[in-house]
Amino acid sequence: MHLAHLRLRDFRNYARLDADFSPGFHVLLGDNAQGKTNILEAIYLMATLRSFRGVGGAQMIRHGAKGYFVGGNVVGQGDHEIKMYWALRERKLALDGQPVKKLADYFGALRTVIFCTEDLQLVKGTARSRRRFIDLLLAQTQPGYLPLLQRYMHAVRNRNALLKQRTVDEAALESFSAEMVKLGNDLIRARRELVPKFSPLARLAYRRISNDAEELRIEYLPSVKNDFAVELAASRAREKSFRATLVGPHRDDLQLLQNEKSAAQFGSEGQKRTLAIALKMAQAEFLTGIHGSPPILLIDDVMGELDLKRRSGFLPLLESARKTRGQVFMTCTEENWPSELGRDLQRWTVQAGSIQREKV
Repeated sequence: MHLAHLRLRDFRNYARLDADFSPGFHVLLGDNAQGKTNILEAIYLMATLRSFRGVGGAQMIRHGAKGYFVGGNVVGQGDHEIKMYWALRERKLALDGQPVKKLADYFGALRTVIFCTEDLQLVKGTARSRRRFIDLLLAQTQPGYLPLLQRYMHAVRNRNALLKQRTVDEAALESFSAEMVKLGNDLIRARRELVPKFSPLARLAYRRISNDAEELRIEYLPSVKNDFAVELAASRAREKSFRATLVGPHRDDLQLLQNEKSAAQFGSEGQKRTLAIALKMAQAEFLTGIHGSPPILLIDDVMGELDLKRRSGFLPLLESARKTRGQVFMTCTEENWPSELGRDLQRWTVQAGSIQREKV
């Protein structure tokens, strides 16, 4: 799979951009605040409908414009054309010329894995960051998972709205509780089955980057310990105080342990950064194993933050993408340019919202 063409209109600092990309390694070079990361953000947005920077659509509109357009042509097992338009009062998403009615029909048209400084939140951040990570991985590999998650969260929101009312409609509450339990048990099962398959890849990636420094263990921590229906009913008294649903997979977590100690609590900044990169490397390898072709790798200034030893552990993933005719986009400044990447790549100069391929 590769992105053959990218088109931007009024996106971030790009008034207009049309660029063609072949498979292989693309390095986006330029000073800070020129628009390198914005290109990665646009590609990731097409794949996941989210910004990896954690911002909403309004922040991605170019200053003074009414809305942004992001589009592209994807070449893979099937060729796809993606068109997205976002404005405060209008949003459009089309795949191959047809409006997208179900997100499950859209997901998978473009698969990416992003490596960026925000990845540290997988280790340091709240449980929500880690839930999003496993939910994205399941949405990218199991077609039915995303609609299941959407229906579950819809039931949770409706149930929470009832709990906030002064007089609770017990019959309606019971109806949403039953729906939550049914859907939630399926979510728990999918997550429980994923972790043992994903965990060995993360352990191996961590060992490669850290040079066998510590042993990594990943453990799924479901909010539900045994019986969802029983535990939900038992939490009813506490729910009256908090006016929110306190039990269910919307409160799950992943525990990340280095030598059996919490990485978030006891790991150094370097260990946390290494662990975050290992999780993303494992994500890329897991997707490759499921789909038979690698996702597009988006690497935002990460290599410049790693020492030589850790960089050498990261390079096999890039080498694998090269051999399988995958596609990699990496942002760098001239100062943190990793020379060990070699010469077999395409260099692009990014300056003030324009991009130009350097001649070999």
